[in-house]
Amino acid sequence: MSERRLAERSPLTQDRVLEAATAIADRDGIDALTMRRLADDLGVEAMSIYYHLPNKNAILDGLVERIFTEIGAEVGGFGAQTSDLSWSQSLRARILGARRVMLRHPWVPQVLESRSTLCPAMVRYIDGSVALMRAGGVSFDLIHHALHALGSRLHGFTQELRMDGAPSDAAGAAASEAELAQMMQLAPNRAAMLAEVVHDDPDSTLGWCDDQTEFEFGLDILLDGLERRAR
Repeated sequence: MSERRLAERSPLTQDRVLEAATAIADRDGIDALTMRRLADDLGVEAMSIYYHLPNKNAILDGLVERIFTEIGAEVGGFGAQTSDLSWSQSLRARILGARRVMLRHPWVPQVLESRSTLCPAMVRYIDGSVALMRAGGVSFDLIHHALHALGSRLHGFTQELRMDGAPSDAAGAAASEAELAQMMQLAPNRAAMLAEVVHDDPDSTLGWCDDQTEFEFGLDILLDGLERRAR
């Protein structure tokens, strides 16, 4: 290869590897991310990637670090920010910022489930959330309970709601009379709820669950309860 072509070729770096890995996961899902696919997309041999990231686990850890760094940028920094909002309002805005990032990268929850260590950016994000509550006068004891209560919602997702934009309860919207009758045998209370609301209440989300609405609804219930405890 000529010196000119070497100069024009982008050098392989850890950031470039993780950027390409993120693009593959965003486009085709995390299961599509293999060392061979990554090497092909980068136009290099797999051994060149190992020089920067020694194995698949290192790549996954790097992806988590990259995404939580993106969350930090989305929410205006990891530390507690000076604001006229109450601590609960500020925490709500912070969590919804994290959720915007998670919606851009819906594969992240699956990766987080497989990791056993906290990456530095994730630790800083959690620490900033603790600092935000503490600055609002919340006791460390209640903050500890709050972290358990919020769980993965603190990071912008919850396993009860999908991250891929598809409705989490489309069955309600598409339920025919026959399906409702069958459901009445198995789950009479749920069937009665759907039958009464899904076709008659245009403001209801029962028939076609809006995951963002449900995420915020659950978040607000938790924050309202924590705020009452703090008072």
